[in-house]
Amino acid sequence: MKSKWKKLPVVLIGIIAIAVCGCSNDLQELNQKRSSAAKENTESTETVRTGTWETAAQTPYGAYPELVTYTLGQMSGANNSNLPDGNTYDDNAYTRYLRKMLNIQNKSVYMEREDRYDEFVNILVKDQTLPDVLVVSDRETLKELVDNDLVEDLSEVYENCTSERIKEMFESYGSGLLDSVRFNGKLMAIPETVTDHGPRLMWLRKDWMDKLGLEDPKTLEDAFDIVEKFVQNKMGTEDGEDPIGLACDTDLVGTTSSNYSVDSVFDKFGASPQRWVNQNGKIVYGSVTEETKNALSYLHELYERGVLDKNFALRAQNNLRDLVINGKCGAFFGLWWTPNNPLMDVYETDKEANWQPFYLQSTDWQNVYDTFQDNKYVVVRKGYEHPEIVMKIISVLFDYSRYEAKDADEVNDYFALNVEPTARPLVINVDYNEATFQITKDIQSVMSGMRKEKSLSAIEKSYYDAAEKFIQGKSETAEDWAAYESRLAAVGRLIEGNYRSTAKRYLDDADGEIPKSLQQLEKDTFIQIIMGVKPITYFDTFVQEWYEQGGEELTEQIRRSNPGE
Repeated sequence: MKSKWKKLPVVLIGIIAIAVCGCSNDLQELNQKRSSAAKENTESTETVRTGTWETAAQTPYGAYPELVTYTLGQMSGANNSNLPDGNTYDDNAYTRYLRKMLNIQNKSVYMEREDRYDEFVNILVKDQTLPDVLVVSDRETLKELVDNDLVEDLSEVYENCTSERIKEMFESYGSGLLDSVRFNGKLMAIPETVTDHGPRLMWLRKDWMDKLGLEDPKTLEDAFDIVEKFVQNKMGTEDGEDPIGLACDTDLVGTTSSNYSVDSVFDKFGASPQRWVNQNGKIVYGSVTEETKNALSYLHELYERGVLDKNFALRAQNNLRDLVINGKCGAFFGLWWTPNNPLMDVYETDKEANWQPFYLQSTDWQNVYDTFQDNKYVVVRKGYEHPEIVMKIISVLFDYSRYEAKDADEVNDYFALNVEPTARPLVINVDYNEATFQITKDIQSVMSGMRKEKSLSAIEKSYYDAAEKFIQGKSETAEDWAAYESRLAAVGRLIEGNYRSTAKRYLDDADGEIPKSLQQLEKDTFIQIIMGVKPITYFDTFVQEWYEQGGEELTEQIRRSNPGE
């Protein structure tokens, strides 16, 4: 899971130089020197399994005979990423376990918050002052790194130092995911696997519904009728305040790390804005289709009824979050992890606020291409002595510690404690495409007696223990409540509704990224249509302008790159 964090100004921490051993023609002599140095490091000899440099460089779990330190560009999160007191980005359950397993230690020489992280990375790329290991957030930056020969080829590293299970995880997304980071046949980065989070659920204040005598919604229209009743009865307001309807982000379409979008309304009309789709054998941009026009017309109706927040165009992400936490609104769309953020904060301050998820519409994404807007990429600085270190980290954290280790409880407890992914040395996730749903199914099987508790993976066991404590009334912590509400209640609703993961489809040889000028044209037009500033007929003018201002050339480029579609 991913989450949004509060914004802070850029703070660039100075570069810390790290001396590394040079290469030697006599490998045996070099290993003897390194072994001798390792003996002087009491901590490493006592806590790390013995190994050789050759084994470490060619296997997923082989430990280095001497402590290996690597410099890191670290994306940081709010509140120290929810790390337990006393833990830091260089010293936490993840880094301690990696040191124990592999004898490696990160040194975060650059650090920046998520909202400014891409800007910070751009500075490093332009100045060509990369740390040994870096996570980048978009393919354009990755291409720039490759074009300027700044990053290592990881082809051999992937083959030798990736566990079989991790390879299976990548394969569950089809060949397109790894192909997206191959340049001239070389694997130049390791892509994040963006697991299927399913469609967005409608989250409603059930306590408000009970107070007004309203039944659970069965359709999206039912839910909007409920929101209208919230507004008419001025729920959540004080004297002189205007009621707030459905909280809505101006981006309208969300990512796997955001809430408050209205994707579900677009889904209702079979629309896929901001994504490329296959219509009648031709690739088109989903935002310029008739389906999207119909969805916008419906959103305008909701706005006129007061169902959609009248001030949505003025609100920022943090403001939307505050509306929920402060009890000012009773409805928004969110993914299954919503109990972790923002509802965990609500639970801590107002346990009477009973937010419940509802899965109200099916989705058909068969003709929709997955974009790479949610993906991150791990790269290694050109010339770094141990490029294999990134696949060893991935294999240990996302395979061994979850499925095989008997000594990784502290690592896996971080999931139930809602420690943010930014606490990891590599701020990515690697898992099976359908992992979100399989975890819940496995936990449900144990709770129903169909499977033994010992059959759960470490991450599943962590969630299972937290949820069980909450169900049995043995815990009232926000973390245990969130584990139950997200993993069992929210994902459970999707499973009950027969949602099924579908194989991801990627565009070949092109990511379909939309220029910022066209993105802004689209955003401005959609908001104006929803608010009634422009009539729905203006959508046709927008489509014409979109094609004239570069959309036609981009569409033709995408079609040429995907001749088989």
